[in-house]
Amino acid sequence: MSERDVPGGGAAARPGPTSRVRVRQLSGLSARDRRDDLATEEPLEIRLTGPGGAGRTVAITMRTPGHDFELAAGFLHGEGLVRAGDIAAIGYCADADPPPESRYNVVTVRLHVPVPDLPALDRHFLTSSACGVCGSASLDALRERCAPVPRGLLTLSPGLLYGLPPALRAAQGVFGKTGGLHAAGLFSPSGTLVAVREDVGRHNAVDKLAGWAALDGRLPLAEHVLMVSGRTSYEIMQKALAAGLPVVCAVSAPSSLAVELAREFGVTLVGFLRGERCNVYAGAERVSV
Repeated sequence: MSERDVPGGGAAARPGPTSRVRVRQLSGLSARDRRDDLATEEPLEIRLTGPGGAGRTVAITMRTPGHDFELAAGFLHGEGLVRAGDIAAIGYCADADPPPESRYNVVTVRLHVPVPDLPALDRHFLTSSACGVCGSASLDALRERCAPVPRGLLTLSPGLLYGLPPALRAAQGVFGKTGGLHAAGLFSPSGTLVAVREDVGRHNAVDKLAGWAALDGRLPLAEHVLMVSGRTSYEIMQKALAAGLPVVCAVSAPSSLAVELAREFGVTLVGFLRGERCNVYAGAERVSV
């Protein structure tokens, strides 16, 4: 499922994670013109097709180009629409519908099974880089498809937690150029960085990580730690639960619903993880002091 080529895509230009612009920089009373790198933000349409070829659009999200197949797989798995084993192939759109310049902004996920006939698909998930899924699944639906996280043997020291933010920041290559991207990092119980994904949207970064794990046969991530660069919202917790993650850490605050979910499902939730300080909002038994 390589993202290098578009079947039948011709010479369509592929957007990158950064875009270069000209800016006028002011300093005191002086000014100079220079080039600046920005985080690219473009729409991604996710389509589902079944064995018969008939398909439909299920989501449109604003994202930073890159790891688009993982984003599609992670989104579909996180919303409970598709299991990782249901995916036969993922590719950029080869139809004549979108113009060539938009072909890298349309991803088609082909399933081994028929496209699910769910009410959720009728409302067209519309997501943005700033907020989570509009009209997201209710708590009852989340309880139906996500079981509490097993206690397991995962125990983390405060020192290990304190090392996560700098390790994540050091791995943010695009952020270093633009200063405008969120990141989600997956860590081992020893604090080793396993994978990192960046995006203008916090939830997109988590979807890319979950999609990578799903396509690589690594789910559930029962012995891993998720570290995000922003705050922890309901959407982040929903995606973490779908991936089976027992620990979620963030540099900023969680929402009240995120804390409620963490406590109900047995997830260790850490917030305001900065320097050598943090708050453990749920699952403190996994942090050895």
